[in-house]
Amino acid sequence: MIKFYKTIDGRICRLDKLEDGCWIDVVNPDENEINYLMSQFSLEPDFLRAALDEEESPRIECEDGKTLVIIDTPVAEKTDDGIIYLTMPVGILVTQNHVITVSLKENPIIAEFADGVIKNVQTGLKTQFILLIMLRVATRFLHHLKQIDKISILLERQLRKSMKNKELIQLLDLQKSLVYFSTSLKSDETTLEKMMRGRYIKLYEEDHDLLEDVLIEIKQAVEMSSIYLNILSGTMDAFASVISNNLNIVMKVLASVTIVISIPNIIAGFYGMNVKGLPLAQFFWFPVILSLVLMAGVGYFLRKKNML
Repeated sequence: MIKFYKTIDGRICRLDKLEDGCWIDVVNPDENEINYLMSQFSLEPDFLRAALDEEESPRIECEDGKTLVIIDTPVAEKTDDGIIYLTMPVGILVTQNHVITVSLKENPIIAEFADGVIKNVQTGLKTQFILLIMLRVATRFLHHLKQIDKISILLERQLRKSMKNKELIQLLDLQKSLVYFSTSLKSDETTLEKMMRGRYIKLYEEDHDLLEDVLIEIKQAVEMSSIYLNILSGTMDAFASVISNNLNIVMKVLASVTIVISIPNIIAGFYGMNVKGLPLAQFFWFPVILSLVLMAGVGYFLRKKNML
């Protein structure tokens, strides 16, 4: 699907056809749309192929006056067990008169620009428009990182009350999400640092402050993801130790109980055989009393040793 947008009277409006200075939003294009883009803007097939690759890493490159910027954006998906946080690449193609965003799926950040949620957006100012997209990406990363931190704290409180596999699996999913975020943020940071040199995209005087703001937000997100990942990894290790310790306690108690309840079997085995010389063998109640006394003695001894 291809949509055309342009800033008119300070607002982003959707157009019916292509115009100079407009922004082209491309989502999961078919073969005809891909051929249209390549012929209309003289794009390299590799540029579009890279922008539509889910596994593509963030980078920036320039060829024949066209610049390709690929950045990772955060995505939150609801599942039956909760929320999973992932990253999705978005390609930004810069031509002489247009900016083209290409993604394999609908992206909530791009949708905010299309819906006019982001103010003061000028599609004709290509560099500023790209930096505003990146700033929104960094802000969304920070927002999701705070959500992950709150969810991990809630799950930790639940795990302190009762150890359940569901909470542990959710913590593991959060840990995986933080790994994805950390990797993507570091790659986005590298891409921004390359942009800052001005070799790939022309930077105007008013763009430097905006680019520095984006870098600050990205660096903050990198630090937050690293801190949260370390905390969550430590929490997972701590709960793994607690679960292992609880298992050891259960096994110790079961072994102690097994020792205590085996005493009547041993006594009954001796008195049930045709063996002479056993004390008070003529009294049927004596083995029962002896078993109870020995069980109480062994139980007291194990209790003193903290085995029960």
